[in-house]
Amino acid sequence: MRFHIQQEIDIPASIQLYNQICFAIAARYYPPGHRLPSTRQLAMQTGLHRNTISKVYRQLETDGVVEAIAGSGIYVRDNLKKSDFKKTFKSKNNLNKAPEQEAKKAIDKLIKLGCTLQETRNYLTNEIDWRIKCGSRILVSTPREDIGASMLIAEDLSPKINVPVEVIPMEELEKVLCNSNNGTIVTSRYFLQPLEKLAKKYRVRAISVDLSDFQKELKIIKELKLGSCVGIVSISPGLLRAAEIIIHSMRGSDIVIMTAISDNNSSLLALLKASNHIVCDGPSLSVVENTLIKNRSQFMRVPQIICAKNYLSIETINQLKTEIGVIN
Repeated sequence: MRFHIQQEIDIPASIQLYNQICFAIAARYYPPGHRLPSTRQLAMQTGLHRNTISKVYRQLETDGVVEAIAGSGIYVRDNLKKSDFKKTFKSKNNLNKAPEQEAKKAIDKLIKLGCTLQETRNYLTNEIDWRIKCGSRILVSTPREDIGASMLIAEDLSPKINVPVEVIPMEELEKVLCNSNNGTIVTSRYFLQPLEKLAKKYRVRAISVDLSDFQKELKIIKELKLGSCVGIVSISPGLLRAAEIIIHSMRGSDIVIMTAISDNNSSLLALLKASNHIVCDGPSLSVVENTLIKNRSQFMRVPQIICAKNYLSIETINQLKTEIGVIN
């Protein structure tokens, strides 16, 4: 997005730039986590002195819109802390303001930036249409080799978000968007960057979701006796690798860790025979239980099953609801 400073109007240049950056962030031209242009880049684009631009960035940081990372740059804040949100929500300026007043305020800002009423209408209509388009469906996407991760995300989202949720391998996503370029792409943080490029190409939104912290399950594992054997079962190879690393860093060689994809019958049966405790995701629970029942005679002891029912954090689901306009 390019910024334009109008010298002929009586609004200070710094305020013009401040308002334009805020609008770009609110309109998602600069999404959360996006790195803003350097002061040098903006100086070349707007003709303003770099000190003026630095002052604007400092004000944006003070207002909680961006954050400066030493040696890296200025970034759009990923989200507001709960305390900041409550403070903002309860502030005097936000109390008892009718939606009509907020709409008039937004229109007034655009007019002060030099927009005509027709241009203002087009900006607002385009933004609303874009958000409606992005909120029409959820496309959960990860590489085909770990499509199980997409299935886990979809499993968590479907009952909580009142829009269609589809699982699409990354390798097939562009073909899907070619046929119908609406919706919001949801993925793991590890795969966000390539999907953001694809989303930009087809003018849709791409969002990463954060996993649950699995504190309940990790607490149980932390308290296991020395020499215990823990079996981890999931439909996601990526989750298995991550879980193995986390548990090993927590317990070292104190316990034995085995992993199995839930649809691999031979590996799953061997894991169940050896393990004292089984940790599995929601979709794998019925597979684990049925395997135990069918092969009951082969077990000297039945392992204790710990099911991690929630794959995503509550915070990330609520954030996604906000992004696509779902009211809690």
